[in-house]
Amino acid sequence: MALKPIDNALPLPHETAKFGVNEESKTASLPPPPADPIIDYISSENLEPISDPESEIQGLVEELDSKDWTRVCESLNNVRRFALYHSLLLLPILEKVMLMVVKAMKNPRSALCKTSIMASSDIFKVFGDQSLDSANNAFDNLLLQLLLKASQDKRFVCEEADKALNAMVKSMTPLPLLNKLRPYVRHINPRIRAKAAITISNSVSKMGLEAMNEFGLVSLVQMAADLLNDRLPEAREAARNIVTCIYEAYTRNEEQKQESWQNFCQSSLPPIHAQSMVKITSSQ
Repeated sequence: MALKPIDNALPLPHETAKFGVNEESKTASLPPPPADPIIDYISSENLEPISDPESEIQGLVEELDSKDWTRVCESLNNVRRFALYHSLLLLPILEKVMLMVVKAMKNPRSALCKTSIMASSDIFKVFGDQSLDSANNAFDNLLLQLLLKASQDKRFVCEEADKALNAMVKSMTPLPLLNKLRPYVRHINPRIRAKAAITISNSVSKMGLEAMNEFGLVSLVQMAADLLNDRLPEAREAARNIVTCIYEAYTRNEEQKQESWQNFCQSSLPPIHAQSMVKITSSQ
């Protein structure tokens, strides 16, 4: 009896070889995927004014919301140029721009993230306390993102975020900034707590006793006492610096500095915390 042909029989060896060669040649002929464009990180000193700022400002927010990330990078650099050279044009839309900066900062693409952080630095340097005035929590969202980026493992992003936080401290009045930073010393993420503690320490170093009293001297001391027991050494070191600043401001006009400081700590803190405070300042 004759055998019926099998339709799904395996191809002959020479057919397999021919098929493989054809497929390989097709693959080899495909063009390589396009490489990502290289982004230049331009320092503030090398940015130039915009040639037609009145026209350019009209579409700035829309450009910041583009789906093309390279266009967003370019627009972020334009934000920096507006801040540095045409700040009066940028001020009316500053809130919207800050929210777009936050959106770019959340992007996983490192080049976009770093450029947005550089934009925030220039915004802080130029607008200072005006950056705090927002009805839609633009500054709060920006602050949180900077603390997050300063806490991550990508070194060049982390370093840029640290620069932005330092620019923020230098350009803003300490008291309102401390009120914004205060919740983050209790954040669940220890690295965010540490970055917040360092930023608070830098801000407190700019304050006199009057400003400390306005914030709440006891609250400030209690905050430092809590941070002295933090998990991370960076937070503990920042707490020691805060204590030193408070001690110097509080005892500036006191003859018996250590005695006055000890009395204040004992009246404001539990005994174990008061002891820690006095120990830090006893060598001064």
